Amino acid sequence: MSEQPVNRVETVEDLRGFYEEPSLLSQQKFMETLDEHCRAMIARSPFYCVATMNEDGSLDVSPRGDPPGSVAVLDPATLLLPDRRGNNRLDSMTNVTERKRLALLFLVPGVLETLRVTGSAEVIHDDPRLDACAINGQVPPAGMLVSVEKACLQCGKAVKRSGLWEDTYRISRSELPSFGTMLAEQTGTGQTAKELDESIDDAYENRLY
Repeated sequence: MSEQPVNRVETVEDLRGFYEEPSLLSQQKFMETLDEHCRAMIARSPFYCVATMNEDGSLDVSPRGDPPGSVAVLDPATLLLPDRRGNNRLDSMTNVTERKRLALLFLVPGVLETLRVTGSAEVIHDDPRLDACAINGQVPPAGMLVSVEKACLQCGKAVKRSGLWEDTYRISRSELPSFGTMLAEQTGTGQTAKELDESIDDAYENRLY
């Protein structure tokens, strides 16, 4: 960290001192279950992020993506998140197994607003409810069953400022090194960038499910 002196905020009271009070609307926007609008957002979301914490307090955020409707809304207070083929580190599911807590952020392409959900969770497997999450005939080996505790719609200022659904900040892929090149330099496994890129391309093409 920088050695430069900073005006560090030490208390919540200090923090609130240089911000306005939240509006009544902001204070009352959290719900304990998923209403029809939240469920509609989830049904149309092809991408969401899962935030978890392990026993030592280390945090992790994992991106998840599937065709819209792949997250099962079992009832207004219960979600089922299917686990797809990945790198087998199992970071999110390990953390949920240890701490049984998570937070979710759902995004819908073309919609500025997002959906935030927090709750308790557990990992399930060999459960008939996972059958409904099958894609291309592949039933996920496990999933995270979420008991919703809080949910709210988040205003679209962040997405608007980022131009996320526009081409304003879209770059050419060539502006960054290939994924294989970056991994070869970061991991030191001895695999070449070419070997890694070929493996990655094969995974993207043939091993999504």
